[in-house]
Amino acid sequence: MANKRVEQQPAFVLHSHPWRETSYVVDVLSRDHGRVALVAKGARRPRSALRGVLLAFQPLDVSWSGSGELKTLVAAEWSGGQPMLSGSALMCGYYANELLVRLLPREDPHPGLFDGYAALLAGLSRGEPQDQLLRSFELSLLSELGYAPTFDTDEQGLPVRPEAFYVFIIERGPVLADREMQGEHVLSGRVLLDLARSDLSNPETLLQAKTLMRRLIGNLVGARPLESRRIFLELQEL
Repeated sequence: MANKRVEQQPAFVLHSHPWRETSYVVDVLSRDHGRVALVAKGARRPRSALRGVLLAFQPLDVSWSGSGELKTLVAAEWSGGQPMLSGSALMCGYYANELLVRLLPREDPHPGLFDGYAALLAGLSRGEPQDQLLRSFELSLLSELGYAPTFDTDEQGLPVRPEAFYVFIIERGPVLADREMQGEHVLSGRVLLDLARSDLSNPETLLQAKTLMRRLIGNLVGARPLESRRIFLELQEL
């Protein structure tokens, strides 16, 4: 198979780990090639030009070559810095990265998801409301990966009524609620219609979306819990 070279691809570092004595394996999210694993040869050496560039949450332009699953990083440079994330914004970034690593197959391009992730990081760096940024990213992630449920029609295929109440069952979608259905899984039709439009401007929609997104994403990631969520909860208890 011919050696493939990719030049100046917009990308973000999602995760990295040491490889051999002086290198890293870097997991990047690229705009046109999806999630790609790259060997950054010599990047652990103190004088390596890559050492201070391969930072998470910073927009990069990267070049690589190779035909196998593990490519070779050729070059990386900042494409316009933005403030480093800190505090709860940093934890939000780690949460988004963990979702992408867990749920996005390698070399499966999703330019829309890349743009949504870039918008999330830019918003976090500017101090914008984190709940709204995260819910928007989660909706984009579910939609791009083909997991987004239908919010504007119920399990019978009927239009969701804004004045009605529904129980959202993951395998079936919105089910019209009766008096016996109570609890946090009951959503108003108005909230479901807002989610169908990706409109999170209503505080009630934003609040109910948090619980629903947690259920939907939890169903996808399976039994192994998200480390970023566990750490965030532990920090809140301190």
